[in-house]
Amino acid sequence: MSSTVADMLAEARRRFTEAGIVDPATDARLLVAGLLTLSPTELLTRSAERLSPEEAEMIFNALERRLCHEPVHRILGEREFYGLPLRLSAETLEPRPDTEILVDTVLIYLKDLAKAQSRLHILDMGTGTGAICLALLSECPEASGVGSDISADALLTARSNAERNGLQDRFEAVQSNWFEDIQGSFHAIVSNPPYIASNVIHDLAPEVTKFDPAAALDGGPDGLDAYKAIAKDAARFIRPDGVVGLEIGYDQRNDVTAIFEAKGFRCLKSVKDYGQNDRVLMFALA
Repeated sequence: MSSTVADMLAEARRRFTEAGIVDPATDARLLVAGLLTLSPTELLTRSAERLSPEEAEMIFNALERRLCHEPVHRILGEREFYGLPLRLSAETLEPRPDTEILVDTVLIYLKDLAKAQSRLHILDMGTGTGAICLALLSECPEASGVGSDISADALLTARSNAERNGLQDRFEAVQSNWFEDIQGSFHAIVSNPPYIASNVIHDLAPEVTKFDPAAALDGGPDGLDAYKAIAKDAARFIRPDGVVGLEIGYDQRNDVTAIFEAKGFRCLKSVKDYGQNDRVLMFALA
């Protein structure tokens, strides 16, 4: 007799629990629902439905991948960020909920700027999936944006995510190593850059070290290389009334603030994440 949706959900939860996965019930629910394209409600209301052999095999294969530490959203190939469905690829970081705090914070300044400006221009450096820029564009119809990345794979992914969410007319993908190939001036420069010190990357969970691209994690010997690169040239690209918004590591507030102050910026705001760690810094020209 074939398995039901409920049977498969229970099997996934059991195997994940035995393997010591941190949140087995959530991972089981996300994976089974995602693979069967069921909403959370449908997962309950259709729990007695029987699976085809092909569906059962697909889920069992996915369970094996999760047991090898591949994150659920990598297996599904997409993740929602700020209400937008975003495709993932090998060279993109999986957008995390904490990064939505950067979007929330930058939006406050953009909405204020929009009162005086008919058009806003945003630069998202190290855009990856396009998550930050596309979230800002979806909330600011008066804005257009550039997503830059050194990775051609990431830029293809960002372009496809812009099209998927109907934002392609206001989004441009540019291959650039920080500011090297950037042109124009911007009301907001935003980034969630690599900020983990090289010598501690191996201490991270295998879900990160085995599946997130190293280039999106490694911030150099002290984790600050990207902030130094952005601070070095940001003043040439930011408009006089513009802002720089950055995600940071939990212990980097003072160091990143000092880097930007040395290049003529002042810190406007520091924001904590859901775990009460420093997570976002906002700067403007001093």
